[in-house]
Amino acid sequence: MTAYDAIVLAGGAAKRLGGADKPGIRVGGRALLDRVLAACADASTTVVVGGRRSTVRPVVWTHEEPRGGGPLAALDAGIRRTTAERVLVLSADLPFLGAETVATLLAAAGQGQRDGALCTDQEGRDQPLVAVYRADPLRRELALLATEHGGLSGLPLRLLTPELDLARVAADPLASFDCDTWEDIASARARIREHGAVLDEWITAVKNELGIELDVDTGVLLDLARDAAHGVARPAAPLTTFLVGYAAAMASSEGDGDSATAVAEAARKAAALALRWADENETQ
Repeated sequence: MTAYDAIVLAGGAAKRLGGADKPGIRVGGRALLDRVLAACADASTTVVVGGRRSTVRPVVWTHEEPRGGGPLAALDAGIRRTTAERVLVLSADLPFLGAETVATLLAAAGQGQRDGALCTDQEGRDQPLVAVYRADPLRRELALLATEHGGLSGLPLRLLTPELDLARVAADPLASFDCDTWEDIASARARIREHGAVLDEWITAVKNELGIELDVDTGVLLDLARDAAHGVARPAAPLTTFLVGYAAAMASSEGDGDSATAVAEAARKAAALALRWADENETQ
């Protein structure tokens, strides 16, 4: 993985949200800011430009001068706290941004001597706050704009990119979906609860809430729950999966392999027991 720093812009007045604390609004049980921080968890340093708050992982806090000076002033404040050759720049209101999009941007920005790479939305519009920039050209462009306009406060974001040589990445259409209005928030919440996404979203939310970094085969656990419910009794499903988790934790603490392997092995044993139990019932 390419080393990079991340800057997340989490300020702004959120006028279309009635002045609500937009980065703290929850979608799928997680604050918008925390969802964005999860997408760039492997950044060497993550700088958040905005008001301090509790976050899912440690970050460096800063703010633009003057406060409320807009995205270019915020970006300038953020990049002053970074040291990596490449900088990922994100807004704090991207509920569906994933690590896959970040990796795609880093790969595109690393080709040749380009100044970076940014996402484009479904209409082909540039998204400069879903982008990776080489730090030196970004610093240079910000300095030139500040000199030309007597400062960065109040300048529109569209002034940033015309002089930069940027690759365009047509990523997942949802990657650049941002939440500017309450209708956007409602849409994001509804989409997360769609049948095809709700389980993965819930598992991710639970892991974040419990501070667990564990990739397991959820299909195995669902099959186990089904076998326990059908072969024993419905209440056996949640109790069995709880006991599998407990057994896996015990095995990991004793040094018997990694957690994911321990879960898989415990689930295999419990599923086999549930099937034996069901066989006995069928032969009576």
